[in-house]
Amino acid sequence: MTSIFQQSLAADGSGQPTIAALTVTTTLARLDDWPVAIPASGSLTAWQEAVIAAEIGGLRVVALTADVGDQVRRGDVLADLSQASVRADLELEQARVEQAQAALSEALANGERARNLAGRATLSGQESKQYLVAEETARANLAAAEAQLKGQRIRLDQTRIRAVDDGVIASRTVTLGSVVQAGTELFRLIRQNRIEWRAEVMAEQLARIRPGQAARIRLSEDVSLDGVVRLPAPTFDPTTRLALVYVDLPDPGAAHAGDFARGEIIVGQTPALTVPESTVVLRDGNRYVFEVSDDRRVIQRKIGTGRRAGNRIEIVAGLPTPAPLVESGGAFLNDGDSVRVVPADPLTMGRP
Repeated sequence: MTSIFQQSLAADGSGQPTIAALTVTTTLARLDDWPVAIPASGSLTAWQEAVIAAEIGGLRVVALTADVGDQVRRGDVLADLSQASVRADLELEQARVEQAQAALSEALANGERARNLAGRATLSGQESKQYLVAEETARANLAAAEAQLKGQRIRLDQTRIRAVDDGVIASRTVTLGSVVQAGTELFRLIRQNRIEWRAEVMAEQLARIRPGQAARIRLSEDVSLDGVVRLPAPTFDPTTRLALVYVDLPDPGAAHAGDFARGEIIVGQTPALTVPESTVVLRDGNRYVFEVSDDRRVIQRKIGTGRRAGNRIEIVAGLPTPAPLVESGGAFLNDGDSVRVVPADPLTMGRP
């Protein structure tokens, strides 16, 4: 609702003009259910980070296909290492497997002949046993060669550096042409692009916080985010005597790991006696509202205020009974001033 300001003259019984009266609209305090919030501040961090490192060493980086800020999926190729030496080793192991297969074929034939001639004078028992042992040895050699070949195939696959999870690349420490060693960190990934707010609260506040409660984080004057409490920390910092509350941000939007944010955690709802913010006048360091009496004179009442939501403010003290209050323009009034009350503009009555 919007007030209308104008000056008019009131006449007494003699018909002579007496007092200048401000034309105003009035409003009533109303009872709302408002959330009870615990204010907090803290840093924004990655929910979890994943380190992507080289599993094979001594190879040169020949291609980079990802950079900081890129959204990636599990299994996406981020970089390629040189494959020349690994492919040469792979071909060598493939040749050894073929040699072992040929040796096994010969050993199988000799073993089969030894079994067929067992007990005959043409083949001694010692020779028969040697053929059978050679057959088992050839089998073992082939298995070893195949294992070596499998190992080389794994090494070849390790020359392709892949994302270990969905997420966003937070850092890249590898450069094109560098020779990496096994275990060297190449990329760091924010898993699933999940950012959380680590809010710091005091002991008496922590006791009221539970998983699943809603939170509101303000990144700037115009940017805010909704969050959900994931976990209150089980311990306190021994130096600050503060505890962390881990708040998930389902849609991080403009939030970035490393930022600092202020916000609040909603721990319940209570009734609140509220009025439009325009009703409250700040004067001499105190807050006042102007009540309109039956004889159209204003009574200045000192009040205590509490929570705020939108353009409304909670009154916690100083308003004993519901009464019409000057909706706006109170800064131009003094206690006992006469006013003229007019209906509110119907075009503005439904506005918040």
